[in-house]
Amino acid sequence: MAQTGIGGSEFDDAVTWAAWLYYADQMTQSDIAALLGVSRATIVNYLQEARDRGIVSIQINSEIVGRTRIARELADKYGLSGALVIPSAKGADLIRRLGSAGARVLVDQLQAGDVIGVAWGRTVLAAAEQAQLRAPLDNLTVVQVSGHSIGAPSFSPELCTSLLSSRLGARCVNMLAPALLSTPTLRQMLLDEPVLRAQFALIDSCTRVVFGVGDLHSDSTLRLSGIASAQDIEEYVARGAVAAIIGHFIDRDGVQVSGPLDDRMVGLELEGLLRLPSRICIAGGPEKLGCIRATLAGGYASILVTDADTATALMDDAP
Repeated sequence: MAQTGIGGSEFDDAVTWAAWLYYADQMTQSDIAALLGVSRATIVNYLQEARDRGIVSIQINSEIVGRTRIARELADKYGLSGALVIPSAKGADLIRRLGSAGARVLVDQLQAGDVIGVAWGRTVLAAAEQAQLRAPLDNLTVVQVSGHSIGAPSFSPELCTSLLSSRLGARCVNMLAPALLSTPTLRQMLLDEPVLRAQFALIDSCTRVVFGVGDLHSDSTLRLSGIASAQDIEEYVARGAVAAIIGHFIDRDGVQVSGPLDDRMVGLELEGLLRLPSRICIAGGPEKLGCIRATLAGGYASILVTDADTATALMDDAP
C-alpha cells in the first residue's frame, strides 16, 4: 500500500518532490531540506537531476532578454529588427549556448504555416538540436537552402534540416542537388529540372531563415565541409573575401566577392536571402567578429544572436 505524505503518494520520487516544492510551491532549498530530512546540498543535486531528467524545463522568454540594454543598442546601431545577447563562453560551450539562444528566438517567432529555411554549420546544428515547441503548430515546413555536402556530415545542411524538422514536427524538404557542381552547364541543367524549380520556389517563400557565418581560417567549417578546395577559398581571400554565408563569399563591407565557384554553386543566393522577411544569424566568438561585422554591413541579418564579448566589440566599432 502506498504511503501518504512526503516520499509517498503520487510523488514517491524525492527528486520530483524537491522540484515541485521549489518551483511550484516556491519553498527555499533549506526549508525543502528540512521537510525531506536531507542536507541542502542534496536538494541542490535533486534540482539539477530534475532538469537533467526533464522533470523541469526552464524556458527563458527571448523577447524579454532581447530588451537588455546592449541588445537594444546593437539592434539600433546596425538596423536590426532584434538582437539577443547571451553570456560569453569558449569553444563547444559557446556553440551550445548560441544554438540554444538561436532556437529560442526561432521558436518564439514561429506561427502556423511558416516555411523555415535552414543553412548549415555548427551553430545552426546546435540550434536544431535544442529547438522545442511549447505547443504544436500546424503546417510547418523546414527547407534546406543550400546543396548537400559529404565533406562534414556532422554539421551538413541535410542533417541540420532533417533534425530541425523532426524537433518541430514539421515537413522536411531537403535539397536534391550537390552544393557544388563540376560545370556551370550541369548546374543550369539541374536548376531547370521541375523538381528543383519547385524547391527554389519554396525557398523563395520562406518566412524565416536560420544561418551562421563562416570564417575562412584553416579549421573553418567551410573548409571542413568539403564544398570548396583550399585553393578555391584562397582565391576568394586574395580578392578580399573575409567571410562566407550559405557558401557565398563577402568582403568586409558585406559586398559579394566574385570567384571561380559562383556559377557552379547550388543554393540560396545572397540577393534572395535579403528578400526573406526574418533572417536569424547565429554567430559569436572572437574568431567570428570580422565575419559578423561583414554580415551586418551587408544587411544580411535582420536578427542577430551573439555573445556579450562579441556584442561589446561590435558596439565599440566606429559608427
